[in-house]
Amino acid sequence: MTPFHQILANNLVANVTNFTVWFAVTFWVFLETQSVFATGMIAGIFLVFTAGFGFWFGSIVDHNAKKTAMLGSSLVSGIFYAAGLALLLLEPEGAFADPYGPYLWVFILLIMLGVIAGNIRSIALPTLVTILIPEDRRDKANGLVGMVSGIGFLTTSVISGFLVAYTGMLGVLVMALSASVLVLVHLTIVQIDEGRVVPSPEEPAEPKRVDIAGTIRVIAAVPGLFALIFFACFNNFLGGIFMALLDAYGLSLVAVEVWGLLFGVLSIAFIVSGIIISKTGLGKNPLKTLLTVNLITWAVCCVFTLQSSIWLLAAGCFVWMFLGPFAEAAEHTTLQKVVPLERQGRVFGFAQSIEQSASPLTAFMIGPLTQFVVIPFMTDGAGADAIGGWFGTGPDRGMALVFTVAGMIGFIVTIIAFNSRYYRDLSAAYASGKNDDDGEGGAAVATPA
Repeated sequence: MTPFHQILANNLVANVTNFTVWFAVTFWVFLETQSVFATGMIAGIFLVFTAGFGFWFGSIVDHNAKKTAMLGSSLVSGIFYAAGLALLLLEPEGAFADPYGPYLWVFILLIMLGVIAGNIRSIALPTLVTILIPEDRRDKANGLVGMVSGIGFLTTSVISGFLVAYTGMLGVLVMALSASVLVLVHLTIVQIDEGRVVPSPEEPAEPKRVDIAGTIRVIAAVPGLFALIFFACFNNFLGGIFMALLDAYGLSLVAVEVWGLLFGVLSIAFIVSGIIISKTGLGKNPLKTLLTVNLITWAVCCVFTLQSSIWLLAAGCFVWMFLGPFAEAAEHTTLQKVVPLERQGRVFGFAQSIEQSASPLTAFMIGPLTQFVVIPFMTDGAGADAIGGWFGTGPDRGMALVFTVAGMIGFIVTIIAFNSRYYRDLSAAYASGKNDDDGEGGAAVATPA
């Protein structure tokens, strides 16, 4: 097995671990508190931390060996999970039943910090694709990365649903600690030639700083790259709605173990799309692929909750999961080609921060807005009177209305992006191969440690 495939397998276990914990704590808190407000806040915390730490994580990846950064990621996650387990075992009676109680939220913060530490891996992995894979095969390698994410989702939702149903958070955290130790031990024996050079005493090393200004200059030098990042930012502004409400909506239709199992089965779509990308690539213009799949995804989001049906919801989620890896692989392939390797960690981290910066606002707003405004509107308010006869009424239909409106907005914005000058400019930059990388793989650009 090549080092790249070993890293993929290692990342798979780490991702399953971290996202099982995230899914599980969301399921568990909803079942303990029956509060959409609480699940919305958990999604908001995840996205705030993702946005806030992205710059720093990118700098860690650029200024250290990628393997070292990934080892540190798993170590920190394990420490936070151990702290969360201690709080769980010491819980005062009834402390987790109060959705506004400080003990619950301290526990959630510790758990989410453990999950977020795993984001270092999500920044390091695409830079390793640049190092280890020749340029003409990177889109296919990114497809494999998407397939690994799909396998992670498949196992994550099943594991989290059943663990929460039968063991609560105790089983989840014991599993997380065990898996964190496993990936740490395995990663120590994987040999990766990153092509890093140690500067001589006469040569000053590059300062190990975040260097936001320098990163912004690199992005600004590529026509249309800022527009791509802000387009993804707007998509995530709408996507925060789904992160805040999808689990609550699904759990309003079926039991937690059924929802977890269903989500796991649907995640096969990630695997199928990853296999397709790894075989066929993304075409000559990954940006066109990205916008096309966005257009289809938002169109589906307009209709997948029009009726209160788990099968309609399942069909919509399947399409979303099938197309998601195409969009992610397209963005990664574009950045890997137009951004120099020595800056890719910070650019990926910058993109992660900017793209996720809008989602916390949505997640924090949408939980309370849905709970206190839209649900009453669709239960016994004007919305129920106006469209309740065919759309349905009640709390689940309030959440459904939010999904439908978000889909319509996303569809319109994607059409605008498709016809913009920024799309044409970045497509031209990609076609011209604007990058200092020589495209041969195997650490084409050696950077100071």
